[in-house]
Amino acid sequence: MPRAGPINRLKNAPRDQIPVSKSPRRQKSSRFYAKEKIQLERTPGFHEIPPHLRGDLFLQKIRQCMVICDFSDPSSELNEKEIKRQTLQEILEYVGNNLGVLTSEAPYPEIVKLFAINLFRTIPPQVNPTGDAYDPEEDEPVLELAWPHLQIVYEFFLRFLESPDFNINFAKRYIDQKFILQLLELFDSEDPRERDFLKTTLHRIYGKFLNLRAFIRRSINNIFFQFIYETERHNGIAELLEILGSIINGFALPLKEEHKQFLRRVLIPLHKVKSLAVYHPQLAYCVVQFLEKSNSLAQEVVNGLLRYWPKVNSPKEVMFLNELEEVIDVTENSDFQQFMVPLFTKLGQCVSSIHFQVAERALYFWNNEYFVNLMAENMNVLMPIIFPTLYKTSKTHWNKTILGLVYNALKLCMDISPELFDECANQYKQQRQM
Repeated sequence: MPRAGPINRLKNAPRDQIPVSKSPRRQKSSRFYAKEKIQLERTPGFHEIPPHLRGDLFLQKIRQCMVICDFSDPSSELNEKEIKRQTLQEILEYVGNNLGVLTSEAPYPEIVKLFAINLFRTIPPQVNPTGDAYDPEEDEPVLELAWPHLQIVYEFFLRFLESPDFNINFAKRYIDQKFILQLLELFDSEDPRERDFLKTTLHRIYGKFLNLRAFIRRSINNIFFQFIYETERHNGIAELLEILGSIINGFALPLKEEHKQFLRRVLIPLHKVKSLAVYHPQLAYCVVQFLEKSNSLAQEVVNGLLRYWPKVNSPKEVMFLNELEEVIDVTENSDFQQFMVPLFTKLGQCVSSIHFQVAERALYFWNNEYFVNLMAENMNVLMPIIFPTLYKTSKTHWNKTILGLVYNALKLCMDISPELFDECANQYKQQRQM
């Protein structure tokens, strides 16, 4: 259902002006707060007590930060909010500036509990629209009210994971599969600041916890399956793909069948979802990473792109063309030959598109030296496919930019094989006269 707000504003506006209004940035709390009065008291600073007592004070401050403040009411608990913010900042700096803080097991369960109590929560239903209705310019992200505390909790946990004293054997007892599943649920947060911290946090965990790697990959796969085949709604797809981009980069060769299946069953079908524009750069990066690992997968990728090619959405067609060129750039001639005929058939359709941007983007392929070299090596097959479209467009298109690009493409074809060019031109004219 179209959103009535902007349309009504346009209908009611004077004919000589279009109203421009920007709604205030929306904020909401993702927690339900019980109306119980909380009380926090300042604890002494670390520098105020003898070194041998600082370990106990560290644990005391961590436990103090497990108290949740009510951010749904801006005027409530102001003193407690400030005390907690300062205490979080203190433990963040204490872990970052002191060696030996994490050499015993005592802080590990408390730190993980602090993270869980402050951050693990049910993400509320989405406020912004999804799919093609989502407009990054119009639909500003809904920000988390409790962010002044949440941000420092994320920073503290990252400092904990990155500490030179971090002991993986202690941490394994508390950062487990259940923790990972709860962490992944947070990726659906509408606040992009939170998703950015989650991305870094999960990436650090993946790097350190070898025992959790396969489980993390499977769990991310499950989110993608649900997104592709059921809901088509999730806020964190771009961030999850970004994590996977670096994971794919580290895959050993030859690629396992499990990893190839991920390309076939997840990455390629992700192209058919309506909200593709939100995560396409990260998706294209993952696909290209796979092809750099194994060129032989290029045919499957191109066939998948052609299968899911947008029918009536020109901005999406431009995205697909961008990705196709990236795929070609990492493809050897022997693999290129496997899909060059359907590829050039599609390029011909795009060159003759009524949408200027689609035709322009398709013709930019002829500015790519590597693409032209691949075409030159297979000219006997490809010239008869593409020539009729290029020639017809050069005679009928209304746009000067397109005409210039078409002439460039035709000239390249003629320079590569003058005899074949003349043969195709004569054949085209004969067919026109029949």
